[in-house]
Order: sequence, then structure tokens, then C-alpha cells
Amino acid sequence: MPPQPPRRHIRPRRVAALTLVTVLTMAVSTSAGTGHPPAPTTAGPVGLARSAALSPCLIHGGLDVQMTEGVPTPHGYSRSTGTVHALTLMVDFSDAPGQGSAMDRFHEFFPQTQEWFRTASYGRLDYRPETPVTGWLRMPKSFRQYGIERGAPFDPGYRQLVQDIVAAADPTVDFRSYDLLNVLVTPNAGPSALDTVLSVTFAGNGEAPVADGVPVANASFVYSRQDDGSGSYDRTGYRVLPHENGHTFGLPDLYTQEGGGTVGHWDIMSEDWGANNDLLGWHKWKLGWLDGGQVGCATTDGTVEYTLSPLYKPGGGKLILVPIDVRTAYALEVRAQGGNDEVVCRPGLLIYKVDATVDTGRGPVTVYDSTRGSGGCTRSPNVHTELSDAPFVPGETFKDPKHAIAVHVVGTDADGNYRVRITRG
Repeated sequence: MPPQPPRRHIRPRRVAALTLVTVLTMAVSTSAGTGHPPAPTTAGPVGLARSAALSPCLIHGGLDVQMTEGVPTPHGYSRSTGTVHALTLMVDFSDAPGQGSAMDRFHEFFPQTQEWFRTASYGRLDYRPETPVTGWLRMPKSFRQYGIERGAPFDPGYRQLVQDIVAAADPTVDFRSYDLLNVLVTPNAGPSALDTVLSVTFAGNGEAPVADGVPVANASFVYSRQDDGSGSYDRTGYRVLPHENGHTFGLPDLYTQEGGGTVGHWDIMSEDWGANNDLLGWHKWKLGWLDGGQVGCATTDGTVEYTLSPLYKPGGGKLILVPIDVRTAYALEVRAQGGNDEVVCRPGLLIYKVDATVDTGRGPVTVYDSTRGSGGCTRSPNVHTELSDAPFVPGETFKDPKHAIAVHVVGTDADGNYRVRITRG
């Protein structure tokens, strides 16, 4: 959950048939965990500028959008492919002393978080949490004195907290050796997550405090435990960290003030409570986890067919984009139970609109429900029920008469691949 500051820099050919079946090329760096990592680069698909076939689908956000869904992701965020070194520090206060050992707090999130990213990225992100300080870092002020709220990044309280964290860790930590920072605060500092969620990420922030000559520009802070009382915390509580780290890679919040009503449980940037879920294919493409050959771009009048394999499976066609204009596009992908997707109760073609002009936390993505008013097909705790059966199944058609676009699900094969027909004009 990033804050909502007012300043942008604070924080994120027509063919008869075409089958997208490619072999996923793994691109995982094996650089060591010491020394300086490569300088951060723009996250996102490699070689986008060279892909003329996909260029009509590269929707762009405006300069007034703080954290845009447009591509490519702006500079300043952490890179999202190869080896990413995540400095992870555990922090406590005089009025909220650490509960148990600091490494107990660390293991609430690892190795689950790195396994989540390995699965979601098809192995393209080698996420390495590193803890050069294995004990609690005691801050010189009480938690109350910092006045921590989910406000603008590096307001006086937060700026002082980060400076104190840097000062406490600096004798042991070379901040130049890391791509992002995780601060795991003792969970007895501040209110319960059921009352107020304080967990927050400041990402892409060039005005961040400096440590060892580099700005602490991509930092995630996790406070209380996201425990809903269902007894699932040991399995699901870590998921707040992949969500927060998603912001360090430039991904916006997909929920709105009303909750996960526009995307539901189809992306961890929408709902990070409850059962495990994945990222949308659009986000995987933005982060560089899909090749251009796995993405189709349907732009011209006429009819074209594609074959898509379930998003959780490595390889194969994964995403079809149907641009509406330079700022918005429909995205199509197949979702089925597997990988990080634990509770898909109606497998099928997920159809959603991406709007690069809508800011984080205001609904930049809208999932279309094929069974509106059904009440959904799951009763899993903390899963948005109405959109749980949103995917379209064989024989069903999505239509946008205004833009003369129709998407028809033709059928499936024995391997769970879906054939999709798109008509424009």
C-alpha cells in the first residue's frame, strides 16, 4: 500500500490465425550477494522498442499519474529481473520491544516471499533477502515519538525513522549493495492490522534519505500481522510483503477505497489477505517476466485467433492486448488453479481493462465479470466473492459495441490451453 502524496516523484497486420506457443527463456542472474549490484534500470519487458508488432499496445500514462500502469515502467524503481538483493532489517522501540527473536520475525516472511516471486516470475526474479543484522535494531526514540502514520513519504517522522535506521545499521551494512529495503517492524508497534493498516512502501523516491552515497529510494515497511483470526496467518501472513515489494518494482495498488471491487483476488496488488494469488499477466509483462513472443497485440479490423496457456504455467502464449487508444487497452489471459493461484473456482479467460491515466489506489484496472450478480463461486476467507467467477468459458463472448470489439472463447484442449477469437470493426 503506497501512500497517496501529491507529487509524482514520491513514493510509483491482420492474420487468419496466430498461435502463441513459445519456449520461455530463463534469464536469472547469478551475481554474488556482496559488492555493488548493477545500477537500477527501467523495469519491464526487454527490447520493447524493437517490437513493432507490440508497439500499438504500449499504452502510456500521463505526467500527472504518480504510479502508472503504462509501459515502460519509469526509472527509479528497483529492477525486477535477475538477482535482486533485498536488505531486510528488523526494528523495535523502547515502548514496543521486539517480541521473541528478530529472526523469528524474519521467518514470518521468508522463504515464502522469495518462493512466491520465483513462482510468479517463472524463475526470472532471483529474490534474495539478506539480513546482515540478525538482531533487533533498537531505535533511539519511542514508536509514539516518531508519529508514524500512512502519510507522505519522508515527512518529518518517517524521515527521522529512516535516518535512525540507517545510523543503527551503517556500521554493519553497506547500503550500496542492495536493490531495495525491507523494514520489518515489531508487530506490537502501532495498532492491529484489523484496525489500521500501517504497512507502506515508498518507491521511486529521489528525495529519500541517503545512505552510503545512495538514496534509500525503494523501501517497504511492514508493521502489524495481517491476521484475520481464521488461523491461516502461518500460511498467508507473509503476502503483505510481496504486495509491498510490488510497489518497489513500480506496480500500483489495484484496490480502491471501497476495497478490491474492481479486480478482486486476481492480483496480489488488489488483495493480499487470505489465500495465495498471483499477478495479472499485464503486470508480469511490465516486470519483464514474459517475452514479446508470449504477448499478442490485436489492432487491425478483422478477426484473429490466439492460443493461450494458463498463466501459472511457464512457457506458451500468456497475454493478448486489444488497445482502445494510446492510454487504455483490454488484456486477456487464462487463469486456472495452480502455482500461486490457490482458489480459482471457475477457470477461464480473464478479461480486464488497463487504464494508464488512473492513478494507484483509484482503480487503474477493471475486471469484467462474465457472471454478473451471481455472488461468485468461492467462500474462501478474504477473497472478493463476486469476481471469483469472472472468467469467460468456452462459448461465451465479451462485447464492447462502442469500440466494435468482440472476444469469443472458442474452446479448450486437453492441456488446458484456450483458443480465443477477437473481432474488430
